[in-house]
Amino acid sequence: MKEIYLDNSATTRVFPEVASLMTKIMTEDYGNPSSMHHKGVVAEDHIRNASQIFAGILGCNEKNILYTSGGTESDNTAIIGAARALERRGKHVITTKIEHPAVLNAFKYLEDNGFEVTYLGTDKSGRISIDELDAALTEGTILVSMMHTNNEIGSVQPIIEAAKLIKSKCPECLFHVDAVQGFGKAKINPSKVGIDLMSISSHKIHGPKGVGVLYIGDGVRIVPITYGGGQQKGLRSGTENVPGIAGMAMAAQMLYKEFDSDIERLYELKKYFIEKALEIEGVSINGLTEGGLDDLKSTAPHIISVSVSGVRAEVLLHALEDYGVYVSAGSACSTHKRTPSATLTSISLDKPLLESTVRISMSSMTTMEEIDEAIKALSEIIPRLKRFTRK
Repeated sequence: MKEIYLDNSATTRVFPEVASLMTKIMTEDYGNPSSMHHKGVVAEDHIRNASQIFAGILGCNEKNILYTSGGTESDNTAIIGAARALERRGKHVITTKIEHPAVLNAFKYLEDNGFEVTYLGTDKSGRISIDELDAALTEGTILVSMMHTNNEIGSVQPIIEAAKLIKSKCPECLFHVDAVQGFGKAKINPSKVGIDLMSISSHKIHGPKGVGVLYIGDGVRIVPITYGGGQQKGLRSGTENVPGIAGMAMAAQMLYKEFDSDIERLYELKKYFIEKALEIEGVSINGLTEGGLDDLKSTAPHIISVSVSGVRAEVLLHALEDYGVYVSAGSACSTHKRTPSATLTSISLDKPLLESTVRISMSSMTTMEEIDEAIKALSEIIPRLKRFTRK
């Protein structure tokens, strides 16, 4: 049975070229980048090359790139590090109700340590209100953090408008963007937009797990949350993951090489899937704006949130798995928790649908044939499950 993998927001398959490069580094160029001999220099060159690639994609300098163990560490380093660096100026911070746990739990830590946190709500499409952000900003606000792309429903926040407002009203306030789901699916130039800190994760872009990037803008000071040998200018001690860093950079370079055509194709797949899925009784789609399919490009190209009335998400997920189709019952980082999704609650999804929602997430490797097979599976499974539920 052919596997149809549609859980790419959880993780992606590593590009074969990336795996080959990493194998070479692990078996041939395996030196410690802090060593002064030739093996160390070769390892350091791999890191320098990776930094040049990310600097080119992000329109920044190599010194703005900090390597981490992934999105969670990037988020924690940015949020806790920035708040600690600026707490003498103020202790008010802002985020949204639909952030990834890596962000929300970092803010919970700040809250437990004397910071005042404002949580912005969203409309039914999962987007914040710029007016609500405006009202929340005060003289004591030192940090605003929001995701670029929501990992559950694919809503895209008005990052440019938010940055403009923050910098005009609170020039010294830092703006952090969790771009774990947005990087590779959007062109983001942090310094041009007004983003001070930005998080990236490798395994969401066909790179290896366990490695990420934190962009740190010029003049931005953060307090390190990891201590040790002083690598990466003391901001993140520990021997760098050379094969992971090099592999992540190659994956990013490959994604952005054919970026425009890849994204256009993903939007075509998304539109086709939604049109076909809505023909199935009981199916609804979350995260679309009032413009619906006509305004599809205001949402992420790769994420589709599907609710099926009367069918529990876990039941549908395992039924699809029997067909070789792999999807997610929400975020992979919160799937095993029993609490309702903060994102689905924030968009005021009807209560019966909170436990009847699955996430379809595509990648550059997804084909039209796979989407057709997934739709076929859904059209066969859903009526059967609904009949079973009614009994």
